[in-house]
Amino acid sequence: MLIPLPALQALRHRNFRLFISGQAFALVGYWMQSIAQSWLLYKMTDSATLLGVLGFASSLPILVLSPLAGIWTDRCNLHKVMFATQILEMAQAITLATLALTGNLEPWHIIGLSMIMGVLIAVELPVRHAYLLELVGDKTDLSNAIAVTSLMANCGRLVGPALAGLVIGWLGESACFAINAVSYSAVMVSFMMIRVTPTVRAAEHQAMWQGMREGVVYVWHSLPIRSLLLLLTVVGLLGTPYISLMPVLVREVFQGGADQMGFLVGAAGFGAVAGTFYLATRSSVRGLVRLLTYAALAAGVSLALVAHVKLVWFALPLLAITGFGILVTSVSVNMIIQAIVDDDKRGRVMSLYMASFMGMSPF
Repeated sequence: MLIPLPALQALRHRNFRLFISGQAFALVGYWMQSIAQSWLLYKMTDSATLLGVLGFASSLPILVLSPLAGIWTDRCNLHKVMFATQILEMAQAITLATLALTGNLEPWHIIGLSMIMGVLIAVELPVRHAYLLELVGDKTDLSNAIAVTSLMANCGRLVGPALAGLVIGWLGESACFAINAVSYSAVMVSFMMIRVTPTVRAAEHQAMWQGMREGVVYVWHSLPIRSLLLLLTVVGLLGTPYISLMPVLVREVFQGGADQMGFLVGAAGFGAVAGTFYLATRSSVRGLVRLLTYAALAAGVSLALVAHVKLVWFALPLLAITGFGILVTSVSVNMIIQAIVDDDKRGRVMSLYMASFMGMSPF
């Protein structure tokens, strides 16, 4: 049996290892596609407004649909739903790649397909957070599984944008879309090998709106969860949208190209990787409230400074600090909430977590 480092103790579970291995490929592909489509859209239109529309279209479904997905999460077979969302995301990636490779891709295709991906992510993310418990099968390893999953996601965020910048320069944006589509083959293989014991669900359920209301009331009456989600809402509203305007920053301020954009986004990914690795080494959630407060402040200050620098070499370390701060804030909130939430409300609460963080980006 694999004996992992303490920081990676969740990897001792076979199902979790399979899940992580497949997702590692998909997340590199996802970030390559994300960078390529925003760069291509700006190159096609020279419109910063349309970049905002692209970010709005991809994130709005998360705000609108996540609460509904959370109710579904508390009722469904998590493995089957996760597998289904991966198949549909692969279909979205294949469609985008096909349109680009055949020369038929238009701006409205990019925005429309981005919104479809947003719908799928709105369903997937609450399910993913609840699914981690089934993958590790042991609540004592859940916090570490969250940190390791975040570490893996941000390694993709570090590698994907830098690789996208190089591939765009060599082969064009369509190659990034094709690589993303192919990356889902690893996801399909990993899901076919995973064997989990489904969570036992109640035979009867409340009406959907009643169940949603129960989740909101539960969060509102829990002072720790309510306070954490309010902080996360502020970070999601004011901190995360900078990524949508990165093509404008690169071309208009730094006079750079796609490769430079890839490295700037990768710098934020590097900071996020450092943050997740640090969180993965922690043995408990003690002290995380103070840590995430400082992290949120550091992210805000560094992002404000990015708005004023004129040289890319000054922006790189500032974006690394921004990535570190936002990541430590969001994952610390996740770890604390997952440690204290009731199991029968986990999906609904995690859907509100996603709505608070990623759902604020459109605005």
